[in-house]
Amino acid sequence: MNRSSMPLFLPALSSQGPCAPRKALAIVAANAIMQAVVLTCVPTSAWAQATATATSHSINAPSTATALPEVFSTALTKAKIPLTSASVWVQSVDDNRPPRVNYQADALVSPASTMKLVTTYAALDRLGPAYTWHTRIYTDGPISEGSLRGNLYIQGGGDPKLVMERLWALLRQLQQRGIKVIVGDIVLDRSAFVLPAHNPAAFDDEPLRPYNAAPDALLLNFKSVVMRFVPDTSQGLAHVQLSPPMAHLSVPTSVPLNTKSKNCPTNWRNQLQLDASQSGQWSMAGSYPAACGELNWAVAYPDPVVFANKAVEGMWREMGGSLTGSVHAGVTPAGLAPLLTEPSLSLTEIVRDVNKYSNNVMADHVFLAQGSVGGRGQAMTYEAAQAAIEQWWVRKVGNPAGSLIIDNGSGLSRTARVTAHAMGTMLTQAWHSAVMPELLASLPAVGVDGTMRRSRATGSAHIKTGSLQNVNAIAGYVHANSGKRYVLVAIVNDANAASARSPAFDKLIDWVANDE
Repeated sequence: MNRSSMPLFLPALSSQGPCAPRKALAIVAANAIMQAVVLTCVPTSAWAQATATATSHSINAPSTATALPEVFSTALTKAKIPLTSASVWVQSVDDNRPPRVNYQADALVSPASTMKLVTTYAALDRLGPAYTWHTRIYTDGPISEGSLRGNLYIQGGGDPKLVMERLWALLRQLQQRGIKVIVGDIVLDRSAFVLPAHNPAAFDDEPLRPYNAAPDALLLNFKSVVMRFVPDTSQGLAHVQLSPPMAHLSVPTSVPLNTKSKNCPTNWRNQLQLDASQSGQWSMAGSYPAACGELNWAVAYPDPVVFANKAVEGMWREMGGSLTGSVHAGVTPAGLAPLLTEPSLSLTEIVRDVNKYSNNVMADHVFLAQGSVGGRGQAMTYEAAQAAIEQWWVRKVGNPAGSLIIDNGSGLSRTARVTAHAMGTMLTQAWHSAVMPELLASLPAVGVDGTMRRSRATGSAHIKTGSLQNVNAIAGYVHANSGKRYVLVAIVNDANAASARSPAFDKLIDWVANDE
């Protein structure tokens, strides 16, 4: 997720220590990409080391400092952003010449979602572009005459994008194997992740916001239901279509249509007056503006722990399946052989969603997977993933300790820090790596798609964005008029940082591109 009202504690390292609560944010739209953020805790040892070294280390020897480009500094001044709030690194990937811009590039700063570049490049390099997660289905009884006489186990493996369509295909395979009736229970196994307890209301007291979902080894449809509103002017109402189908949940099939507004109001969701306080029945006391046309509203299920239970049962029954028992959490018994093994989309495809659309919950799944490399069957934890990436960072990128503080995959954190110089060095190394094509293709094309689709920069570039309160950042590659390729990293940590996105960053991208 690129935008958040999450307060950021500045200066770069808080004196309060490492134990900020781990939280999560996620946003989803039907048939589109959910975005999420996660706040986590830096272990005490890592915090102490980072605090001790943050101001004294850089990549090898610091390069000679340069001034900011005039067009960029002018834009920052106009936006009332002090120049000292910016860190910028611009260097050609094709030669060893001094950087075109090295402005406060060795300062440790909050990178927001540009930290996903570390997560995704590390994953492509360590796991490989073809890496997949696996969801497995087991049975503990005989199958005969269309019935399974026993329990069905669905074991999650951390698939970051097990959305409704793929869940339907998985259950369809079961039916094709001859299972129409389950004389037993459906058991959902999430033991592949070992994560701290999560309160969806703890972050901002908005438990129904999809961005407040958390990573889950069996992450179904991003733990969100999507209501699609379809206006019908002839009947004066809007039809409500719900997906996925949810067992034991009643939602109105229509709401009154409001034809008074000429334009779709930004607060159209509030006008519906959704009440989801009753676990089995939601109500809407308001109306839907006809001017909005067809829109989707993604809502995080109020009780995320049982969301998968209701989604699996609802879809199974809608497909004509029967179940005599219940759907509940549990662990797959040892010794069972899988009936089905369903791979996720490839890491290349997942990374594209993570970077193009700044999908944070998927980024955290990519992050967590890296803690399991070489550990067959071991549970995935934040601590293991953090240690693995920190080791990779030093070994692969060649940076000294202290140039990176990473505690989750998304970068939306009060403790995550990096230097622009270090990020630039990593991107240069990535350009010359075997996975450069996959990484480059995952970045938003300026003015074309993803989070850079609204950019007015005319230069050709692939740029990852990042923003949260008091932080705005871009990082990626600029394809200059001369034919050269440049790494560009620009990070602003300031109360007015939101104003840097446009036109300041657009002007900087164009300045880098115009190198002739």
